[in-house]
Amino acid sequence: METSLTALAILIEDEQSVRKATTQTLELGGFSVQACADAEQALPLLHAGFAGIVVTDVRLPGRSGLEVLAHAVAADADLPVIVVTGHGDVAMAVEAMRAGAYDFIEKPFAADRLLETARRAQEKRNLVLDNRRLREAWLTDPATPALVGQSAAMERIRTLIRSVGPTSVDILINGQTGAGKEVVARQLHAASERKGPFVAINCGALPESVFESEIFGHEAGAFTGAQKRRIGKLEYANGGTLFLDEIESMPMALQVKLLRVLQERRLERLGGNESIAVDCRVIAASKADLLQLSAQGAFREDLYYRIGVVSIDLPRLRDRREDIPLLLAHFIHAAAIRYGRAAPPWTAALMAQWQQRDWPGNVRELRNFADRWVLGVADSSMADAAAATAAASLPQQLDAYERTLIEDALAGADGNVALAAEHLGIPRKTLYDKIRKYDLANARGG
Repeated sequence: METSLTALAILIEDEQSVRKATTQTLELGGFSVQACADAEQALPLLHAGFAGIVVTDVRLPGRSGLEVLAHAVAADADLPVIVVTGHGDVAMAVEAMRAGAYDFIEKPFAADRLLETARRAQEKRNLVLDNRRLREAWLTDPATPALVGQSAAMERIRTLIRSVGPTSVDILINGQTGAGKEVVARQLHAASERKGPFVAINCGALPESVFESEIFGHEAGAFTGAQKRRIGKLEYANGGTLFLDEIESMPMALQVKLLRVLQERRLERLGGNESIAVDCRVIAASKADLLQLSAQGAFREDLYYRIGVVSIDLPRLRDRREDIPLLLAHFIHAAAIRYGRAAPPWTAALMAQWQQRDWPGNVRELRNFADRWVLGVADSSMADAAAATAAASLPQQLDAYERTLIEDALAGADGNVALAAEHLGIPRKTLYDKIRKYDLANARGG
């Protein structure tokens, strides 16, 4: 996890030397720290909107750390509080965990132990707040699905959407089945602030016999059965956005007609002579390489260059595995609301197993799995993975989780080993050893 951008901590410790040393440890680990000498200084800072974590000693002058914990839980039950107890004070630690503490650490503690716990707590906090924002966005505009993910690839796509979304340029989205092409198209439509509708049509699902009528419309009597005029999708999307999914399936004869419409922004309905002005943005999507199809004569090259002025390439899910925990948490939460069920918990080791799967159906497959997980009918392969995780030895589970953490850190540091080692709080040589152990590629020095 890249803590330097999102890590915040409130530290409550009355002993000055310990407070200073703990603050330094957290800051070296990438946290921005608000250090307090007692509970009274800290309580006003604890609210539902606080984006970080709390580290508090149990024994404080005035109000105790357990009272701080109670205040934090009342303000936000999902606010992670790490309680620091005295050596051997087991009863106090148990009481804190029962009262809702995220974890506890015994004095004296190693810096690595504190940082590991603090980073896990911050990761959980980020996940909770991201899901809240996603749910609020869905409630505000349920027609525009959220673009979930914090990977570098998804941030680049967000930047592109912000840049070209408000323009009128036609766009081509490339990506495998289930990668989220329609989600990006809807995000582009929302960014355009066009008042007209978002109209989606799957070119691969239309029989060729009705294709022209569906997209361009027809006049009464244009063909047998055409008893009245029909407005086509291009005309219906006037003032808005037309999304043409699987455009590689569009018949060649109609590609010529679409090219003309895109060039002139006018169309003629099937069986009609009237030239009708259309003001709609066209976003096309393809799971095939259109340029390669053009070279094979299976797609018009001039249409490719017309719709591909701006191209957005969506990564496969297995190329952004660090987004899987956030995506799954989002989909499971949404499914729990939709089906009126409690969201089933999962272990870190099980999540590590899920992150190692290839997910050939990409985000769509992940979302479908989340539905089945909530309904308790996950397919046998997933059940086998869960059983395998449960049956695995503790070292095997720890290895799987450690590998995931290292992959996430390397991805967040764009493959820079030195930076990833700093984020993980371990020496660079140790990280190199673990990269060799887990046979991780795409890592570089620094």
